[in-house]
Amino acid sequence: MSNESRTRITATRSSYHRYTDEELKLERRRKPGSVSDRIAYAMVKVLRFVADAFFAQRYGNRAVVLETVAAVPGMVGGALQHLKALRRMKDDGGWIYTLLDEAENERMHLMTFMTIIRPAWYERWLVVLVQGIFFNVFFLLYLISERTAHRLVGYFEEEAVVSYTDYLRRIDEGLEENVPAPQIAIDYWQLPADARLREVIVAIRADEVMHRDVNHGFADEKTKQ
Repeated sequence: MSNESRTRITATRSSYHRYTDEELKLERRRKPGSVSDRIAYAMVKVLRFVADAFFAQRYGNRAVVLETVAAVPGMVGGALQHLKALRRMKDDGGWIYTLLDEAENERMHLMTFMTIIRPAWYERWLVVLVQGIFFNVFFLLYLISERTAHRLVGYFEEEAVVSYTDYLRRIDEGLEENVPAPQIAIDYWQLPADARLREVIVAIRADEVMHRDVNHGFADEKTKQ
C-alpha cells in the first residue's frame, strides 16, 4: 500500500494547488463552539498578537520563525498516534502518515524561506526558545486532549492563511520584492522554471489551507467520539 493511499487527506496536495481562491475558501473561519474550542482559539490569538508585535510587516522573517513552530504539531501528533496504534494493536486509519506528511511539508516551507530570508542572530535564538517551549506545551496538550490540540492547529493555520494573503498583497503592491523562486521550491512544488516568489507563496498558502481543513476535520471526528 502506497503512502498516498494511507493519507486521511481526501484531496491531494496537488489538488489544493489547482483550486481557485474561491474553492480554497480562504475566508473560512471556524467559530469556537465548546470550551475546548475557545481555549484553542485564545491560545492562537495570543500567538498571533506576539507575532504581529515582534515582526510587524517583516513577513519573510515571520515565516521563518513561525514555520519552525508549525512543523512541530504534525510530528508530535504522528508520533503519539503511532504509539497509540502500537498499544492498542489497531490500525491508525491513516492518521500517522497524514500528520507526519504535514510536519514534512511545513519543514519544506522553512527550507524554502531560509534560501530567501537571512534571519538575524536573535531570531535564530528565538526559534530555539519558542520551539522548545511550544513542543513541550503541545505534547502535553495532545496527551490531555487530542481534540483541543488539533483545533488549535486548525486555528493556527487559519492565521497562516491570513498572513500569507497579506504577504501576497504586499508583493502585488510592490512593497516586497518578487524575487525568483529558489530551486528547492521549484522542485518541491513542481513550479515553472521561471517561477517567482509570488507563485511560491500561493503554493504555500494552499498547503496551509489543506492543513487547516485536515486539523479541523480531525478535531470534529474527536468531538463525535
